Amino acid sequence: MRRSGRTEAGTASRPAGADGPGAATPAPATAQERPRPAPVLVLNASMEPLAVVDARRAIVLAIGGKADIVHENGVAFRSPSVTIQAPTVLRLHRQVRVPRRGRAGLSRRAVFLRDGHRCQYCGRPAEDVDHVVPRSRGGEHAWENVVASCRRCNGHKQDRTPTEAGFELSGVPRVPPPAFWLLVRAGRVSHDWRPYLAPYLGDRWIATLDLMPVT
Repeated sequence: MRRSGRTEAGTASRPAGADGPGAATPAPATAQERPRPAPVLVLNASMEPLAVVDARRAIVLAIGGKADIVHENGVAFRSPSVTIQAPTVLRLHRQVRVPRRGRAGLSRRAVFLRDGHRCQYCGRPAEDVDHVVPRSRGGEHAWENVVASCRRCNGHKQDRTPTEAGFELSGVPRVPPPAFWLLVRAGRVSHDWRPYLAPYLGDRWIATLDLMPVT
């Protein structure tokens, strides 16, 4: 087995202090055992959702004694000296202090996820985002003023308000809770995540999990 102190998770999703020198990394699994790359939910010691990391990073944390595996996906990673189940949820041994997020970050991917990948004017598959009140007319680039749209509606609306274009929004654009960024980061989720995310997403936003690909 080789030693690795390499950091795999991005800055925004890596729990500070979770890495350490000498963390062991298992050798690559065989073709029959190699799992489909899947994101792993990392919980703070308090059980609060903290980050999303890839499977390799999660295994490094578990083998390095930084975290316990809470849920597994049934696939084994094997090396000459260790066998470990691929995790779907980890819990850190030590509490990590993280800055509180006021809002989930606004991005095209986040808007598509919030709006179910559907145009908020006609219901077709979304291909773009639109400012409800155009920026040229004082509209802000904010959750409350950005919606998913198809190219047809976006092209027809142009520099007009929905009323001027003869459109009606399917719903009021809302600001998702701060924990929503974890879903945006993950792209795909595991059913095991639901009980840990539910208290931080609430009833309205936990339903977003049902719209996402499942690992």
